[in-house]
Amino acid sequence: MEMPMMRRLLCAVLSLVAYAVATSSAPAADIAAGKEKAELCSGCHGENGISQMENTPSLAGQPDQFIQWQLIFFRAGTRKNEQMQPIVEQLDNNDIRNLGAYFASLQPPEKKADADPDLSAKGKQAAAGRRCASCHLDSYAGTKAVSRIAGQREDYLLKALRDYKSGVRAGGGMAAMAEVAYSLSEEEIEALAHYLAHL
Repeated sequence: MEMPMMRRLLCAVLSLVAYAVATSSAPAADIAAGKEKAELCSGCHGENGISQMENTPSLAGQPDQFIQWQLIFFRAGTRKNEQMQPIVEQLDNNDIRNLGAYFASLQPPEKKADADPDLSAKGKQAAAGRRCASCHLDSYAGTKAVSRIAGQREDYLLKALRDYKSGVRAGGGMAAMAEVAYSLSEEEIEALAHYLAHL
């Protein structure tokens, strides 16, 4: 593993340890405060966490810990995004905890009509072959620090899978996802994204 990557991973781990220590005796999350802070997020991630913007994920119904970890990865610089960076720099640990609780409390996107069930069938087969449910659960609703991928925007799922495959995306379950995505063909990526988006 090259040194810059190791440094970024070390920074992320240290950030997580510091966050865990800081929050171990912290007060419970405040969903109302999270909702207020989430006004910063709605411009891209949509009202009530349902994204209407291309290549931007919906956050509604994502597991609390997943949201918190991703915000920490962005804040630590191990996950990069030009739009997110100036926002996360303003967040303290309480904000992160409150945002996680708020987005987890929202209803996930409604199921969309599937115009290509044959493509979904191929995606279902690819998901089973790559054992996606072993981390994301049988419902693909995610758990703890693992993302909800059921009902996510199809264009965002395509982008995420391609970024994992190419090594562009780091942070969180990078090693597991990079290993899974690396062996996917473009046809499998398209089928998986379509299948998961229509769950």
